[in-house]
Amino acid sequence: MPNAKVLSEKQAIVEELTERLKKASSGVFVDYKGITVDEDTALRTDMRKNGVEYTVVKNTLARFAVNNLGLNGLDDVLNGTTSLATTDADPIAPFRILSDYSKKLNDKFNIKAAFMEGQILEAYEIEELSSLPSKEALISVVLGTMLAPITSLAVVLDQIAKKGGAAEAPAAEEAAAEPAAEAPVEAPAEAPAETPAAE
Repeated sequence: MPNAKVLSEKQAIVEELTERLKKASSGVFVDYKGITVDEDTALRTDMRKNGVEYTVVKNTLARFAVNNLGLNGLDDVLNGTTSLATTDADPIAPFRILSDYSKKLNDKFNIKAAFMEGQILEAYEIEELSSLPSKEALISVVLGTMLAPITSLAVVLDQIAKKGGAAEAPAAEEAAAEPAAEAPVEAPAEAPAETPAAE
């Protein structure tokens, strides 16, 4: 039976892991069997650059942690070799990086399961998230979309300025813009002169 010190250390690890999972915007569990030291080093470097924490975890302790947060659906994947990637920054980063390594390393490195914002993801959702660009790239796309109308307006205004004023309106618009010609006002008919009454 484990002594009190060992139990205390394990409890501390579970509490730390629970807090890490709780704060994470997303997390991915991976089967890393067969990965070489060089491959592992390159992976960890990519993770650090993208603000992702990546560690090997003990399945039993990880199971306690996920159950503490109601993520019991992850119990079945917590067996064999297990590592965990979490982030509280760009939630897409772990998916993108781990998916790339999974493709490069084939059967030596596979995503087991993942969660985002406290919800366990389906396999197709993991696949979709893995194909998304980085958060910065997404922001660039959104900004580009927002700026497109402004850019078009700037081009039009520039063309008008080069022509020296407002663009010429079509004849129909000009006619509609001009005030309607006023109809001549007829002078009121003069009243007939009164005939003096006979005295």
